[in-house]
Amino acid sequence: MQNSMNSEDISTELLRELIKEKRSERRWKNFRFFVIIALIAAVGFFIFSTSNAPTMTDNENKGYVALVRLNGTIGPGEEFSAEAVLPVLKDAFSDKQAKGVILDINSGGGTPVQASIIHDAILELKKKYHKKVIVVGEDMMASGAYFVAVSADKIYVNPNTITGSIGVIMKEFGFPDLIKKLGIERRVYASGVNKDRLDPFLPQNPEDIAKIRQVTNELHQNFIQIVEQGREGKLHTQDKDLFTGDFWSGQTAVKLGLVDDLGNLSDVMHKEFQVSGYKDYSRDQSFVKNLIGQLGASLDLGLRGDQFKAVEQI
Repeated sequence: MQNSMNSEDISTELLRELIKEKRSERRWKNFRFFVIIALIAAVGFFIFSTSNAPTMTDNENKGYVALVRLNGTIGPGEEFSAEAVLPVLKDAFSDKQAKGVILDINSGGGTPVQASIIHDAILELKKKYHKKVIVVGEDMMASGAYFVAVSADKIYVNPNTITGSIGVIMKEFGFPDLIKKLGIERRVYASGVNKDRLDPFLPQNPEDIAKIRQVTNELHQNFIQIVEQGREGKLHTQDKDLFTGDFWSGQTAVKLGLVDDLGNLSDVMHKEFQVSGYKDYSRDQSFVKNLIGQLGASLDLGLRGDQFKAVEQI
């Protein structure tokens, strides 16, 4: 009987020690995890602080320009959207030490509303901060991207930059016969006679086509007006040639007056601002965004791992 009790006491003590050891191990792992996160955050903060300084390639006394890179499709939720770009533009324009602002654009366009908001914001910031704004086009500066570009004082492109596309396009698919072949009956209930306009499962009708043309023509005229205002006195050809939605190479765009000259970022900094350094505001935004995403993913994975371990221990 005594031996049995001793065995139970030993087993209980061993179990307690095992639990204590596991808890200690888990606390140590959690401690290491949060130390690693703190170190990553510290390094990130250091890099972010360092990247805030202007990138100088020559004598600092010559100053620098504020650079904002506008890349990708223009649209809500994209990096090239009013929500993402406007705060960066404000920071760039409000930099009292910067001699001007350069917008480095590489985009094939996007939604007209987002392009219009960004365009108007640039005009307002120019007026408020009295800063010269120069656009440099990269691989593409077309459609909505060109809409944004005409807000600048001057536009430079590479000889091979795809430029222009001053037009509006609307695309969709139609499947009027598909559901019939599949034996599907589609039921739509609408309170307005035109509520189901452009329904892809209904045949096109003249009224729909007329409506599309009406809306796209209005948007096109707005686009044309913006270009004419932004490039006033600089366009070298007739409206019918420029505003067909066609696009050109950079070197042809110079001849048409769509842009001012050929040049890259380095050329423009020297020619327009007599500087050789820039402060890249767009890079700061991307870095912070990526860092937060990586830290969030690491934290989420670490917490989930601890939860799984806790379940196993129980």
